[in-house]
Amino acid sequence: MNKNQSHVKSLSKETGAVQIGHMMQDYPVKVLQIGEGNFLRGFFDWMISECNKQGHFQGSIVVTQPRPTGKGKIEKLKQQDGLYTLMIRGFQNGEKVDNKEIISVFSKAIDPYEEWDEFLALSQNPTLEFVVSNTTEAGLKYQPIPWEEGVPIESFPGRLTAFLYQRYLYFNGETEKGLIMLPCELLERNGDMLKQCVLQHSRDWELPKSFMDWVDQNNLFLNSLVDRIVTGFPAKEAEELFASWEYEDSLLNTAEPYHLWAIEGDPSFDQRLPLKQSGLNVHWVKDLVPYQMRKVRILNGSHTLMAPLGILSGLEEVKQVIDHPDFNRFLRQAIKEEIIPSLPFDRNEMIIYGESVMERFMNPFVHHRLADISLNSVSKFKVRLLPTLEDYFEKKDRLPVCVVRAFAGLIRFYKVQKVKGNYVGESFGGEEYVVKDDVKTIEFFKEQWLRYEAEEISLKQLVETLLGNQHLWGKDLNKFTALVDELCYHLEVMLRNNKVM
Repeated sequence: MNKNQSHVKSLSKETGAVQIGHMMQDYPVKVLQIGEGNFLRGFFDWMISECNKQGHFQGSIVVTQPRPTGKGKIEKLKQQDGLYTLMIRGFQNGEKVDNKEIISVFSKAIDPYEEWDEFLALSQNPTLEFVVSNTTEAGLKYQPIPWEEGVPIESFPGRLTAFLYQRYLYFNGETEKGLIMLPCELLERNGDMLKQCVLQHSRDWELPKSFMDWVDQNNLFLNSLVDRIVTGFPAKEAEELFASWEYEDSLLNTAEPYHLWAIEGDPSFDQRLPLKQSGLNVHWVKDLVPYQMRKVRILNGSHTLMAPLGILSGLEEVKQVIDHPDFNRFLRQAIKEEIIPSLPFDRNEMIIYGESVMERFMNPFVHHRLADISLNSVSKFKVRLLPTLEDYFEKKDRLPVCVVRAFAGLIRFYKVQKVKGNYVGESFGGEEYVVKDDVKTIEFFKEQWLRYEAEEISLKQLVETLLGNQHLWGKDLNKFTALVDELCYHLEVMLRNNKVM
């Protein structure tokens, strides 16, 4: 903060902009949140705020950090009385959205590494119903660890096991005191994974079978899929914003308007966690697969379609790709004519979803770098685009043109040399870019391109060798009629003309 802003005070419950009314300290604690980061504060906590504003939930959240490194944000939350500002900016249904509000959902922030006893004491709270987490994919995994009395447990599943055991003991295994776990980590079957970890820790620590039965029968671990781009602290704008608001917020957060939460659970749960009835895009479903598949194929697939080709063409961000007329047409054609027809779902619903994806890509407030999207592009292509190629071919008996062009772009993108420890490629305009992937994968591509440039193999032989690598694709892709020839055609155009569009 510069000198002329020195009068601006930090956000607190004394800040004039804080709405008069219920502070969350007045509401009973209903949620334990493991995760203090941008995503949950721009997603779940905003949802609870919406529910509370409508009088549907009337509950507060106790937030803790999953790792010792989160100590700073927990301290800031304490300093700011659990308050922070959320800005929601972008486009929704063709309209520009630019909203700002102060979120007040936290009744307490606990550092479990320094306040371990206080953390465990929360397990005795009779109004607690839910545990929500986002500890990243790395945080939701089993690792054998000891449990020593009075010593904080760093592993999230291990800490949850200890927490549930304390609750079980305090309430003498009462069936109605079980909790509903809602993990938001981006892993398939995340609820199932968390439950398995808890039961494994229970076995490791030789906890009573009656406790494990209580975990299994009286607690719910719901699989869920979350979707919202949360862009965090807007560093370039912060000073100007604070001056106009007349308060400073070190926890200022930003997010796009779009949000989706699909939860594998009975719709009756919305009576306890009234997200859908509060008008939020939340779905209690029997099966997450359709939601996961459409997200992976359409949203994530579009990212993988554009990233290598965009970088080769000198573009840096998703917004630049969308603003480029040729790339925009290419992406829309791929979604509407190739990806959606390959999916076994209602076409109209998928088109609506596809349009929402394009609208999200247009958001001028989201600076999504293609270099970040291009990380591990080969494995991403295998998961996100190869199934479209296969299903489209099976239905139409021909190859999807846009996906094949993107495949050729991927192969050209991995035409690299090793420079000072990095694998560096050259765009069509002569700019350097860095490829980040499994070393064995990059080395394999590099070797084939070197052989081609040394005229040891033809372009067709290069493509055949790449397609035949079952380690990369899980199968021999030479089986697809005309795939080699079509890839060679696109690669020849790229190599000859130094352009793709």
